[in-house]
Amino acid sequence: MDVSEQINLFYKFIETEYPKELVKQVSKGFKFLKVDFNALSKFNPELAELLLEKPDDTIKAAELAIDNFDIEGDIKNFKMRFFNLPESQKVRIRDIRSKHLGKLIEIVGLVRQKSDVRPQVTSARFECPSCGNIITVLQLDTKFKEPSRCSCGRRGKFRLISKELVDAQKIVLEEAPEDLSGGEQPKRLNIFLKSDLVSPLSDKKTNPGSKITASGIIKEVPIEIGGVRTTRFDLFLDVNNIEPIQEDFYDVEISEEEEKQIKELAKDKRIFEKLRDSLAPSIYSHEQVKEALLLQLFGGVPKRRDKGDVTRGDIHILLVGDPGSGKSQLLKRISVVAPKSRYVSGKGATGAGLTATVVKDEFLRGWALEAGALVLTNKGICCIDELDKMSVEDQSAMHEGLEQQTITISKANIQATLRAETTVLAAANPKFGRFDPYELIAKQIELPTTLLNRFDLIFPIRDLPDKERDSKLASFILQLHQRAEKMKTEIDSEMIKKYVSYARRNVFPKLTDAALKEIKDFFVNMRNLGDKEEAIRTISISPRQLEALIRLSEASARAELRDKVLKKDARKAIQLVHYCLSQIGLDPETGRIDIDRLATGISAAERSDIAIVREVINELEKVLGKTIPIEDVEREAELRGVNKDKTDEIIEKLKRTGDIFSPRHGVISKI
Repeated sequence: MDVSEQINLFYKFIETEYPKELVKQVSKGFKFLKVDFNALSKFNPELAELLLEKPDDTIKAAELAIDNFDIEGDIKNFKMRFFNLPESQKVRIRDIRSKHLGKLIEIVGLVRQKSDVRPQVTSARFECPSCGNIITVLQLDTKFKEPSRCSCGRRGKFRLISKELVDAQKIVLEEAPEDLSGGEQPKRLNIFLKSDLVSPLSDKKTNPGSKITASGIIKEVPIEIGGVRTTRFDLFLDVNNIEPIQEDFYDVEISEEEEKQIKELAKDKRIFEKLRDSLAPSIYSHEQVKEALLLQLFGGVPKRRDKGDVTRGDIHILLVGDPGSGKSQLLKRISVVAPKSRYVSGKGATGAGLTATVVKDEFLRGWALEAGALVLTNKGICCIDELDKMSVEDQSAMHEGLEQQTITISKANIQATLRAETTVLAAANPKFGRFDPYELIAKQIELPTTLLNRFDLIFPIRDLPDKERDSKLASFILQLHQRAEKMKTEIDSEMIKKYVSYARRNVFPKLTDAALKEIKDFFVNMRNLGDKEEAIRTISISPRQLEALIRLSEASARAELRDKVLKKDARKAIQLVHYCLSQIGLDPETGRIDIDRLATGISAAERSDIAIVREVINELEKVLGKTIPIEDVEREAELRGVNKDKTDEIIEKLKRTGDIFSPRHGVISKI
């Protein structure tokens, strides 16, 4: 089939199948037409086959066919974009081989890196100094080509008159984790986008973290070492078309029928319980944790104020528990149900891998930004397992992402702020591998208090022997193994995903006065427990927990697709927050909830004792001089209600903080 025949066939095909679309695109000022490969294959199978085998020439013929149309508007340099390629052309990045060179294929992956848009020469016009002849050279290679000779016989230098430029951009596409089988390392491929594929409209589709389908022609580029061409070549994809794959809660496609089904489900009085029980059916008990995880999926409503001030709506949850209590299983399950999610293990994660890093960009000879897990799951959920195994520096990299929901990076010549509106679900083990029943839970969580502070809910999951419960647990696990086939849940995973997506897109509940009063009363009462006469009052709850209460109440209303937060939603939130505080923030000495145990690592009662010991040291210094015997401090403190062991513990703490030192055994001095 020669070129003129191809042009005629494409002309007839567009005239038959796409006349309206073509006129519409030209009238809107767009310079591309999207064509379904199936339609072309039905129209002329031979032409469709030719497109797959010799895409460069065939696509050029299709674009020349457009020039023959008599349409008002600019149809010069019009592009043809082909989508819906047959299964045989869908290749995994790791399976691309030399036989695919020059063929039209389709790949799926995640955008890991993205360069700036820069102009690239497509053709250049030269003038011959001898005869004035104009020579046009198409720039199809990566190197700029000049004519070698003119028709008049002249060789040598030619004068460049003009060149045609198109916008170009390089993207690094990586295989998506869900498309890999265990133990495989995701492979990467450079892909090049040109002209309308890098327009501001298309630009949003290719942001780091988005999952896309790219169809294009596999080409090779020689690898040069020290300016010398080697026998090895690198592969890249010259992209013809890009389609975004639905990824976050806002992109999930919901048909009208499914929408009816969702609204029908929402009318059910037991919808919350049904969703909770279907969330992780293979894990026994832990109702409160499952409830919290379900509310986390729905999330609160982010508030944007005039001055650009944003209050986050995402609910962060931390699970701290004994080994084998099902934490990782819960995390894995959530990463399946949420549309845009990543599962990261703390042992194999670094601060750069979680936030963002700067890498050398070969395409533009500069630096490019590479997004980490928190940025890649923007508007999704990031599940971080083994949080306690991360180094302190890497943990501190998460602070900004958890509260401000942005990642700021200032490295090399790049100063950027990336959006990380990500919900974090993390799991950690107690300090000594298992909870000590006689030690305080707060002391057994080996995480910086500044990081703990940013979690709305912290659940300790304890594995204590209990005959009745253990019997039920054993029966449950054994039955799971007996019936290895798929477990039947009232609502399947796909429906949970669509229900949550629908709620997040369409339901933005507002607090009613009744709910507001319920939350306010709880907050005020909790903060003002205890005696007014106490020297240092315990703070049972802080404004951070108040915000958590609001977010949880909004999520509870969203779960039932209501646009108002009712009293019962506020009660559900209060119950969860109170449960977490009573598990972690309870001070055994006073029997009250003390948020300082978690926020600062020192309870109010302890702070009161520290104040007494300090006062004793100051008074004794005035009487005895610089050196103060520890025995005197112990005796004086005991008279004021602080026992000997407690005084010794406080003295050690003050030594560590640098307030006092010990010049010799049994004596202390102030610094």
